[in-house]
Amino acid sequence: MPPQNWKKRAQKIQLLLLDVDGVLTDGRIAYDGAGREIKFFDVKDGQGIKFLQGGGIEVGILSSRQSRAVGKRAAELGIRLVRQKVQDKQQELAAIQRERKLTGKEIAYVGDDWMDLPLFSHVGLAVAVADSIPELKKKAHYITCSPGGCGAVREIGEAILKAQGKWEQVTKKYFPS
Repeated sequence: MPPQNWKKRAQKIQLLLLDVDGVLTDGRIAYDGAGREIKFFDVKDGQGIKFLQGGGIEVGILSSRQSRAVGKRAAELGIRLVRQKVQDKQQELAAIQRERKLTGKEIAYVGDDWMDLPLFSHVGLAVAVADSIPELKKKAHYITCSPGGCGAVREIGEAILKAQGKWEQVTKKYFPS
């Protein structure tokens, strides 16, 4: 159960940064017979990203790996902030903050593993997916009920939008008059 202060933190978020493997995917990496990497993305997470964008919250990707599939999925979702093959995520986070003129309190980060841990003390809302390592969960402000690659991004997107009072505005087109 997340601490109560996550809602106050969520109210300030202007940028949601996502790890890929283990967050946008379930962490598995597959290769076809030609050696091309295959990733599986959850449609619910994609819709959650579109909801966030519709609520004026930018979504970005921060990954230590390089993948064409990630670039393609990001383009499909209109994610322009895509940083792949990042060796030092903490340094990259600082660069993004400067570029976007944001404070750490205005940034949320979703991770699942050791490489994500250093970022948790530099963002306003640190989110661990349900199947994250225990060490990450201990430092998280919010732990999703859904595992990575299975709706965790949608879940935190909805939580942020609801905390900011934007959920009904973003979803109103789905309700008949």
